[in-house]
Amino acid sequence: MRNPLALLNPFRGRTPAVEAKSLSTASSFYDLLGVEMPTLSGGTLTTQEALQVPAVANAVQLISEAVAALDVMVKRIEGTTEVDLPAHPVRFFLDGEANAWTSGFELIRQLMVDALTSDAGGMAWVNRVGGEVREIVRWRHGVLMFEVDQNTGERSYKLHGRPIPARDVIHVLPPLGRAPLTLAREAIAVARALDAHAAKLFSTGARPSGALKFPKGLGEEAVKKIRAAWRATHEAEGTSGKTAILYDGTEFTPFAFTSTDAQFLENRTFQILEIARAFNIPSPMIGALERATWSNAEQKGREFLSYCLEPWLRTMEGALRRALFSDAERRDHVIRFDRDDLTRADLATRATVINSLISSRTINPNTGRDWLGLPPREGGEEFLNPNISAAPEASPPTAPQGDPNAA
Repeated sequence: MRNPLALLNPFRGRTPAVEAKSLSTASSFYDLLGVEMPTLSGGTLTTQEALQVPAVANAVQLISEAVAALDVMVKRIEGTTEVDLPAHPVRFFLDGEANAWTSGFELIRQLMVDALTSDAGGMAWVNRVGGEVREIVRWRHGVLMFEVDQNTGERSYKLHGRPIPARDVIHVLPPLGRAPLTLAREAIAVARALDAHAAKLFSTGARPSGALKFPKGLGEEAVKKIRAAWRATHEAEGTSGKTAILYDGTEFTPFAFTSTDAQFLENRTFQILEIARAFNIPSPMIGALERATWSNAEQKGREFLSYCLEPWLRTMEGALRRALFSDAERRDHVIRFDRDDLTRADLATRATVINSLISSRTINPNTGRDWLGLPPREGGEEFLNPNISAAPEASPPTAPQGDPNAA
């Protein structure tokens, strides 16, 4: 009997076929072969080496997890409004499990990581059985591949060397045809070179603290003995702070740091700013806090949403909509990420704003309660100003029967 998993996914368990393929970008060629790409700084750099730079790892993790952590909603367009469809089956794959071993959060996060670090972008295959989505599988680059028609821009895809429909592939492409990590490759290489110099400075003394000056008449053997004695006395482990004793007119001249040495930390800080520019992310969000203040922190958060995350969210929404809905559903169904999680203010500010909107009759109380995650209440659908609405007038008392003074 055949394995039921093989029936669900006919490509699982097969060895990828070797296929000759031309790539449009040099960096994609290097990434596909897993070799190092040369840089202008004289070294080489791979994706894994680039992610060892804290600023790069922080930027990739911050953007990918910020996108994946947002609530995903499936909506149907009705006129000028969008109606939420919480029970739509597509939502399960994005909010629940994309497949038997990957959650929806992990899938979206990995697609974003691929789009940020690889020129090929993030790709996942949508497995359909009888026209219905059964699982979403993210394959590594080289197994799931694509080619681009240079005239029309149309993309054709192959999985294990076999052509598959383009509508069955979720493809998140980076802007400008290059991933941010590729665009920042030279800046990252310089940052790695500065990291290596700092490591040598503290581990092996890349810059000597001073020099021993010997008189002219000192022989070679004497110089060797004095040098060995100096290292044993002042450079061995646990010898710091000992008094230096010099013989035969030997002098020790300490080296002072120059202005260039003093700018070493400034150079390292500048590389963080360069990496932040490549990822289009506010530098304080990856640790460059020199110009961060309480007054501009909120503004930087809005810039992060508007200029960094929003283009990626639009790209992800379009890729998911194209691949997960049927032909009929794509006309009036959309996928939306809830941006409110990123713009949500503190409780006191939210309460003030909601109360102001209710008082101006812009929203009703039940809408405000829904924003706070509270259930609706009876009478909350009416648009009333609670600050000026008068209480209902009491009916006049009725006079007892037979009273001659009754009107």
